Amino acid sequence: MQAAISALHAQAESPQQTDWNQVAALYAKLLEFNSSPVIALNHAVAIAMSAGLEAGLRHVDAVGGTGQLDGYYLFHAARADILRRMNRFEEAAEAYRRAMTLTANRIEQDFLTRRLAAMDH
Repeated sequence: MQAAISALHAQAESPQQTDWNQVAALYAKLLEFNSSPVIALNHAVAIAMSAGLEAGLRHVDAVGGTGQLDGYYLFHAARADILRRMNRFEEAAEAYRRAMTLTANRIEQDFLTRRLAAMDH
């Protein structure tokens, strides 16, 4: 299933052209075999991209409600991205800042900093 998800991403010329419905369905199936919170987060992001941002945010927040991903920067970065797309900039900025504190990788920090700065314009 992971290979099929990767293939769907690789086949798409852009994120917008990805078959997000199929990606979400594959993650849902994968969750049946492995209930990892990271897989649940990936499923929630796929829902945001296929079923809508509100639905995706509800799923992201449900995954976050367990507390298992509090220290995982990608949880906060994914949540920030969805909030940014929903024009909820204050909440997005807070989530981007939290993500930045959780990664020591300079490239990731620079990316998050650029996303945060872009909302100020």
